[in-house]
Amino acid sequence: MRGLDGSHGVMIPIQNVKNLNLSNEVVEAVKAGKFHIYAISSIEEGIEVLTGVPAGKKDKNGNFPAGSVNYLAYEKLKKYATISKKME
Repeated sequence: MRGLDGSHGVMIPIQNVKNLNLSNEVVEAVKAGKFHIYAISSIEEGIEVLTGVPAGKKDKNGNFPAGSVNYLAYEKLKKYATISKKME
């Protein structure tokens, strides 16, 4: 009802692409760049689509790249663990 402006889209599992059945209206919106369909194969890909920030993979030392979503989440969990230990 409000119209599409290019900021709208949907994520689907990549396995479902072969079963995708779209109306002509949706196909035209995708062609015009007003609607996006993201076929993702992992949660990490979905995180990157939703946030625009790399999810981040552990390096050989078990560390995530600074600034990645996984790095930020891990740092927050470490902070909560420290607070929890102080409350015991």
